[in-house]
Amino acid sequence: MNLPTITHYDLLGGEEGVLRLVNRFYDLMDELPEAWELRKIHPQDLQSARDKLFKFLSGWLGGPGLYEAEYGHPRLRMRHAPFPVDIQMRDQWLMCMNVALDEQVTDELFKMQLKSAFANVADHMRNRTN
Repeated sequence: MNLPTITHYDLLGGEEGVLRLVNRFYDLMDELPEAWELRKIHPQDLQSARDKLFKFLSGWLGGPGLYEAEYGHPRLRMRHAPFPVDIQMRDQWLMCMNVALDEQVTDELFKMQLKSAFANVADHMRNRTN
């Protein structure tokens, strides 16, 4: 008998949970003065960014590969190359994501796993040395 595989997508609450995380992340980017530099490199209307992050995270967390189905391989570094992603941008991005995770995820081990995975990806996006 094969037991169903429980993914991070499932543990986060599936589509509804991922969407809630993404929306809170972008709301925090708008709300927190400490994220001002990060916010200003995004367009005024964040709907496209919200949609793309939701679709990416769906597949990255083990759910439906929505991003790949629509846009192909994520090629994250290439897609972020036009933007100055330095330590400050990375840290502001992580601050918003970590606050959103703190508000949504109650399981401490799962939260730690997600924060570690997000930190690795965010650091990989750096394209400036400082």
